[in-house]
Amino acid sequence: MTDVNQPIAHPPVTDWVHDFDHTDPQWTEDPFPIWDELRAASPVVHTERFLGCYLPTTYEAVREIANDTQHFSSRRIIVRDVRPEVARNAAPPITSDPPEHKPAKQLLLPPFTPDAMKKLEPRVRAICNELIDEFIADGKVDAAARYSKYIPVRAIAHMLGIPESDSDLFINWIHMILELGIKDESKLLQAVQEMTAYFSGHIETRKNKPSDDLISYLMNARDKEGNPLEDSHVLGSLRLLLIAGIDTTWSAIGSSLWHLAKTPADRARLIAEPGLIPTAVEELLRAYSPVTMAREVVKETTVSGCPVKPGNMVLLSFPAANRDPKMFPNADKVVIDRRENRHAAFGLGIHRCVGSNLARMEMQVALEEWLKRIPDFRLDPAGTVTWSQGTVRGPRQLPFLLGKAM
Repeated sequence: MTDVNQPIAHPPVTDWVHDFDHTDPQWTEDPFPIWDELRAASPVVHTERFLGCYLPTTYEAVREIANDTQHFSSRRIIVRDVRPEVARNAAPPITSDPPEHKPAKQLLLPPFTPDAMKKLEPRVRAICNELIDEFIADGKVDAAARYSKYIPVRAIAHMLGIPESDSDLFINWIHMILELGIKDESKLLQAVQEMTAYFSGHIETRKNKPSDDLISYLMNARDKEGNPLEDSHVLGSLRLLLIAGIDTTWSAIGSSLWHLAKTPADRARLIAEPGLIPTAVEELLRAYSPVTMAREVVKETTVSGCPVKPGNMVLLSFPAANRDPKMFPNADKVVIDRRENRHAAFGLGIHRCVGSNLARMEMQVALEEWLKRIPDFRLDPAGTVTWSQGTVRGPRQLPFLLGKAM
């Protein structure tokens, strides 16, 4: 039996097609050639690691699984080394299956409409400029550590009505859940317990003093029978909003800045044509999609002609789907004015991301404000770019030299 207190060591991968590992340093550093190799081999590949796991390699296979809630359950959404019992209301609606999924998702849609995002946008612009003010005079910056990381974390804190000054707490929990927790069960449990205690305190405060924020919104919400949500549902949704609302977008903003730092032509074009930024954001989302979700196989079936068996997990790689040349011409090229772009960065099927309007707005504002004030920047040759491991991929260190500051 696995000792949950001991992180599990993984040997290096020597055969990607039959023994892939999304936590391998090679995958973390540069997954694109690996996906090409796997796609050339089969639309679905399998590894014995993680107690057995499939990976669909094509857009079509990813779409097939994402749309099939009969054979694939969302109760586990991260591929990990252990599979303990799943807590009820772990993170609804992302961990919910039909019929519970639809009402849980509908509850979360109103705070994330385009109109709601327009109201939030001035605060996000202010956050971007507050962050830039702190480093612009230095001539260099780790843009991941001091810019991209803090935009979504402070925006979601603002929406939840919790102190933006608690940002480092939230960032640490996300690191423990999405990276360390893949191989170390104790870190995952510790983070979940700390988050639960933190949010329980805020819920208690609002019982006596309601406020106009997302926590109060969930406390006032009603289920389909008209009853208040169980505390576990409120806590699960709050955990989801914090985790899903931060790491994904900070990774996408960081990847976009990384691309612009090493592609001066694209950077110059966006400065000259700021109206192109929304289109560019869609292409950057496609090319550097941050999120890989998971499903659990609950009934035997076939996907793109390949048999899949219960008891295995599925690594649902939206990033790999977005690099499928059958779906996207020049799939490996970033085309910032790509017009037709049905990318899967926000997922496919019933679990498509609730916060997609928020993520798009944050990315767009983050790039607009940066390019206005720092049009000239490049990767610092003395530094090293590092990427996060596991479920969400984005730069964790992004050393830049800043040129003519404005």
